[in-house]
Amino acid sequence: MTMLDTQPPWAARDGLRITGVRAIVTAPEATLVVVRVDTSEPGLYGLGCATFTQRATAVAATVEHLAQLVVGRHPADIEDLTRMVHLSSYWRDGPVLNNALSGLDMALWDIAGKRAGMPVYELLGGRVRAAVPIYLHASGATIGDTIDDAHKLIGQGLRHVRLQTGGPGVGTYGAPGIPGGYPDAPYPDGWDVEHYLAATPKLFAAARDALGDEVSLLHDVHSRLTVKQALVLCRSLEPYRLFFVEDPIAPEHYDRLPELRAAAAVPIAAGEQVGSVGDAARLVFAGGVDLLRLHISAIGGLTPARKLTALCELAGVRTAWHSPADVSPVGMAANLALDVSSHAFGIQEGHVYAEAVHEVFPGTLRPVNGYLTPSDAPGWGIDLDERAAAKYPPKHYGHERWSTRIRRPDGALEPP
Repeated sequence: MTMLDTQPPWAARDGLRITGVRAIVTAPEATLVVVRVDTSEPGLYGLGCATFTQRATAVAATVEHLAQLVVGRHPADIEDLTRMVHLSSYWRDGPVLNNALSGLDMALWDIAGKRAGMPVYELLGGRVRAAVPIYLHASGATIGDTIDDAHKLIGQGLRHVRLQTGGPGVGTYGAPGIPGGYPDAPYPDGWDVEHYLAATPKLFAAARDALGDEVSLLHDVHSRLTVKQALVLCRSLEPYRLFFVEDPIAPEHYDRLPELRAAAAVPIAAGEQVGSVGDAARLVFAGGVDLLRLHISAIGGLTPARKLTALCELAGVRTAWHSPADVSPVGMAANLALDVSSHAFGIQEGHVYAEAVHEVFPGTLRPVNGYLTPSDAPGWGIDLDERAAAKYPPKHYGHERWSTRIRRPDGALEPP
């Protein structure tokens, strides 16, 4: 690797230096990208989440490129290093660059925590809560199946549950659909918005009757509605007191979120598909969200996310970080560091990782009674066993094979 001369005039101090930056791509469950930053101090390294499952190879190649910018630099200069990488390609942002940058950023925070002998959340100001309540996903082919699944989660101590129910066609989000649901249509496996708008309030009416009033209920639209359709849905769900409705409209129309939020009482969560700090900040500034819901590696990592968290505190917006199977245990640890150290916390998406993930990532957290408690170990408290990681090669095109089948009965593509 050729080291570039990127030293600022004030950089000289102790001899600690970054000696290597590389990506590890593994799929013990979903395809995950983790960046490892090594230093000149034996045994001192950091890990960061760079997971963009759908473009993992592109992120890994970008990590290799940006490594040449930071080798030889001091790992404590997180702000300078991450800004330098952000500006280095001239065209800024986008999930490929930002995930590569996030892997570097989080790894540097991991190193900072290890050097200090502290978990990262202590570097952010310490805990304001002992543990973090999470929600998990209940789903089924029918309303009854979904409610049965929710009962199982509640029996495990969950008090926040996302509900998704199947229906005709293969495009139902988050739940199994019924193939050939529209046999007379040009595309028999299509997803029909009118069916969805009629069926979803029935799901939550039945859920409130079956689950009672003490459980917080959530729902993900996955960006498939027009503003008017979203308004119809949100108003129809008001009697069931949802904790939030997620991504009711597509990111291309986020400028209309304030209008939707003002017209319906149900809280709005959005931001999962945002790929820049500026766009995320505008969601808060414009009054478009009640809960800011980011895949924090897609905006560049912990450094920008902590600034957005502070903005949320000032604006009265809460956080609900994205964290399903395609966020690594390292990324989940970064989410939790923000969750336990900020008064802006709203809820944390949870995931019960497969046992293979625990094998690859020693220290991976497990939910207990509906809560996640961050590790007290220095840094993230998560390690990566590269021999175990090599047993699980990455998977490619899984999302694409699914998303290209999400069409309306007339054959037109629908957002996945």
